Amino acid sequence: MWAEVDLVDWAALRHNYGSAEDVPGLLRRCAGPDPEDAERAADDLLNHLFHQGGWICSAAPAALPFLLRLAATPDVPSRRTLLELVSRLASEALQVADRWVDPGWPSAWERALPEVLVLLNAPEPEIRRAAADVIGSCRSPGELTLPALLRRWQAEDDTATRLDLLLALGHAVLQEPAGEHGPGVRTLLRGLLDAPEAQIRLAAVHAIAPADSDLPAQQLGLLLEAVRDPSVALWQHTSAVETGVQGVHHWTAALFTGPSLSFTLGLLDDHPDVDQRIGGLAHAGGLLAQWRSPTTALLPRLVARLDDPAAEVRFRAVELLACLGPAAAAHDDEVAALIGDTGARTTRKRETVAEAALWALARMNDPRCVPGLIDAAGRPDSGFASNSAHYPSADWHYAVLPALHEVVGHLPDHAEQLLPLICDRLDTASDGHVLSAYCQVLADWGPAAEAAVPQLLTLLEDDRTWRPAARALSGIGGAASEALGLLSARSAAVGEHTAFAAWACWKVGGEPEQALDALGRTVTAKGFPRSALQMLADLGPHAARYADRLRSMTSDTEPWTRVEAAHALWAVTGETEITVPALTAAVRGLSEGVYLPVALPAVRYLARIGRSARPAADLVRGVPARDQRLRSSGAWRGFTQDEAARATIHELITACG
Repeated sequence: MWAEVDLVDWAALRHNYGSAEDVPGLLRRCAGPDPEDAERAADDLLNHLFHQGGWICSAAPAALPFLLRLAATPDVPSRRTLLELVSRLASEALQVADRWVDPGWPSAWERALPEVLVLLNAPEPEIRRAAADVIGSCRSPGELTLPALLRRWQAEDDTATRLDLLLALGHAVLQEPAGEHGPGVRTLLRGLLDAPEAQIRLAAVHAIAPADSDLPAQQLGLLLEAVRDPSVALWQHTSAVETGVQGVHHWTAALFTGPSLSFTLGLLDDHPDVDQRIGGLAHAGGLLAQWRSPTTALLPRLVARLDDPAAEVRFRAVELLACLGPAAAAHDDEVAALIGDTGARTTRKRETVAEAALWALARMNDPRCVPGLIDAAGRPDSGFASNSAHYPSADWHYAVLPALHEVVGHLPDHAEQLLPLICDRLDTASDGHVLSAYCQVLADWGPAAEAAVPQLLTLLEDDRTWRPAARALSGIGGAASEALGLLSARSAAVGEHTAFAAWACWKVGGEPEQALDALGRTVTAKGFPRSALQMLADLGPHAARYADRLRSMTSDTEPWTRVEAAHALWAVTGETEITVPALTAAVRGLSEGVYLPVALPAVRYLARIGRSARPAADLVRGVPARDQRLRSSGAWRGFTQDEAARATIHELITACG
């Protein structure tokens, strides 16, 4: 084999990290005597040849026969990982457009298939499972794969392997042509819906469902019984699924189209296994993260879990109530009862149920959270995140707590009680990101944060901290007029942040000319930077000298720039003929169920414009009735994005009549 490996011109081939000349060495290490090194080499191959998918690189077809030969060799330690790589490549070749598949892959796969079929008869069950998973991932016609799968099914006595075989049979029978075995396999799968083993029944539904989308709803009881049965642990040993309770819940819920409310309610029924109760809440979170309509039905089930004996269950239940926020406010007393609950998760941060309860009460604007938040701010071991974190939008839910400043930022109505907390954080913050975050909270609170001005003045004198302090003072506005002298001095100095200092000086009561001159010096060949556009919008008619430049920027290729330029142009001139169409283009996706972050400020600016923005209002008039959440983020932020988007759309529609 190694002589054949050396005959390949690997340097002429590419993988995800460039030249494939390192592939021969990795292949040799996979067959080496050190199991740990062999596994590391196999992981490196998986990363190099597959990484995150998206294409089939030119090195993949060249490596494929050697991957399978190693996988067929009993004393190779990394056989299982190598077959996982083959499975991912076979699946990706089926998923991506033909132009992203190396031309050599189809013929290489055709030559490799017989070797994969041989592995169905390997002595080791885990290799047989992996081979079945590979076949269940590929595009090969059923007439080539079904006979071998059927023979293995008839001989197989390992239960986990039988599950992988059923999934592979379901996939293979869909690959045309299915051949003479197709009708028999379909009959076999249907018959297994009545099998005595719960997981065989579950596998049969998964195998049939791609060809019969009505089946999952018809077999709801079967699915719930199977995923809540102790034997669900078998799936951890399979190659195709290889996951525990939560993963099987999620995998099975994907069989349903749209919100699977009945399935979710079934998962939330009481169960003696804590993993099942956690899984039910995890799935409920995923459903609520995507859809609004399940809220009413799921709320009582979430509240019922607040007194669960397991801390993780209580945490997840109250964290979901926090995500729902105002929609869950009727249950504020039940949440407040958990303020003293010190039950902790087993995560690195050891977040407590009490901290999740404080977050939930903050989302409900309930003052009972304030003392607990003040206490949490003084504890170095708080379970609240240390900094802002963003999670991608997905069909599952990340059960995490925000940073403390993000919690406090939701409570402007309680600014007076919370200002000492923030001032203390300003004194002790060693992290510039934390300092900036709390200063932004003060800026957002505006004049209500006036009591923080003396401390902000101290920060304003320090070259290391003046910029976040100036941000906070600019939000406080005229009530921070004591900062005028310091900000004026900063704006007189020549430097990178002169325009920002001059704008902040104007915001606390200074004259606009210094800000206008400084902003004029930020112009490049491309126009104003985005931050300058926002400052010009604040200056409004004072910035009339820049109208032509703003007008030209409303056709910029970058959406955020177009939106900010259009808003600034309207604020400066009152023009709507150019600005309204430019802003409307940014919200068009909302009417099609697509949420992009740039749409939110665009809607907000259109609402300020008022009646002249009626075309945009008409465009989004039906959006509030949509069930799907308007979000681009996951975790709690997706819920707050949806709330903000809907509230802003309502403002626009109301403003336009």
